[in-house]
Amino acid sequence: MLWRPLEERKHIMSEQAQTSGIQFGLFTVSDVTRNPVTGETPSEGQKIKDAITIAKHAEEVGLDVYAVGEHHNPPFWSSSPTTTLAAIAAQTERLILSTSTTLITTNDPVKIAEDFAMLQHISDGRTDLMLGRGNTGPVYPWFGKDIRQGLPLAIENYALLRKLWDEDVVDWEGKFRTPLQGFTSTPRPLDGVAPFVWHGSIRTPEIAEQAAYYGDGFFANNIFWPKEHYQRLIELYRQRYAHYGHGTPEQAIVGIGGQVFMRAKSQDAVNEFRPYFDNAPVYGHGPSMEDFTEMTPLTVGSPQQVIDRYAAMRDTFGDFQRQLFLIDHAGLPLKVVLEQLDILGGEVVPVLRRELMKNRSPQAPDATTHAARVKAVYGDGPSRQAVPGENRGDNLTAGSPYQDTPVPAGAAFGLTGKGA
Repeated sequence: MLWRPLEERKHIMSEQAQTSGIQFGLFTVSDVTRNPVTGETPSEGQKIKDAITIAKHAEEVGLDVYAVGEHHNPPFWSSSPTTTLAAIAAQTERLILSTSTTLITTNDPVKIAEDFAMLQHISDGRTDLMLGRGNTGPVYPWFGKDIRQGLPLAIENYALLRKLWDEDVVDWEGKFRTPLQGFTSTPRPLDGVAPFVWHGSIRTPEIAEQAAYYGDGFFANNIFWPKEHYQRLIELYRQRYAHYGHGTPEQAIVGIGGQVFMRAKSQDAVNEFRPYFDNAPVYGHGPSMEDFTEMTPLTVGSPQQVIDRYAAMRDTFGDFQRQLFLIDHAGLPLKVVLEQLDILGGEVVPVLRRELMKNRSPQAPDATTHAARVKAVYGDGPSRQAVPGENRGDNLTAGSPYQDTPVPAGAAFGLTGKGA
């Protein structure tokens, strides 16, 4: 896709601005896994090409978002998410391109600022990102960082990232990287509006607090643990979002994860998916598929079962803005993944869009798009889109984590605060 000036992009931005209150999409963990049925293991190159094919098909069936994770170790291929997303941007028109997640702790904030502003321009604004600390401990020393400094790194690096996007010329000094003097990150954010940021977490209250402090989105990737755990994290985020003056708790911007496998007949889905579940890198040889589906949002069955279960997510988490599904892992062949996409886009998501918009709170903001955020910043009528930091008059620093007394590490849920 060639870059277009603002005037020529207005028709595209108009389409983006019409996105419904909820965005539906896919996220991939980018695993290269042996197919337990055929015994074949695809190459890294094949999986990379498959990801592009899947993303293109996601747009074709009407989904809104495609997100790719970041890993630097086997069996994963996604060490350079922005490269993959740029390739997808060149072959799509409407799909929002995101990450799940970008490592804020081990990446240089200068490089993050540059890479995602570049992707903004390449994609005509169809770019946001999810920041997190990841779940692979050895990645810290691989990039010269100390895992014991994970939270301070996340705080300081994000403060610098925001500064690099918000200010044309930056003077900065911190603890974890060399100072900057008169530095300008290039290219500048598209239309003067930085990419929207989600803060992703599976266990850490401090990350929910950080998202709330800046008025950013909070993504709870609830695919591993019972919903009650993520319910507490999201509730904390909503309360602190209101505390920092960004709006009411209902106006906070929430995303959740999901995981499905579907066939027309429920038992066919169970029989087909079982060998993949039993040998998956993450949970294979652990809990039974029946136990895992009971404890987590993994739903293996008919399209109607998926609709019923995911329509009920609002009862647990309140109105939310983004739902991403994992469907391409555990050695599933490309043909099967594309079939899952056809079911998701043709039978499931259209119904979920309708069901989740029924009786939606009038305070719940619409899903975030670049077009709507440009409008929120520069006018042309009222907008309910959140702009990160718009009501915040101070800076978040590693030395003073939050404006007021922060939630102590794990205090809200009795957690230790370790991990992402």
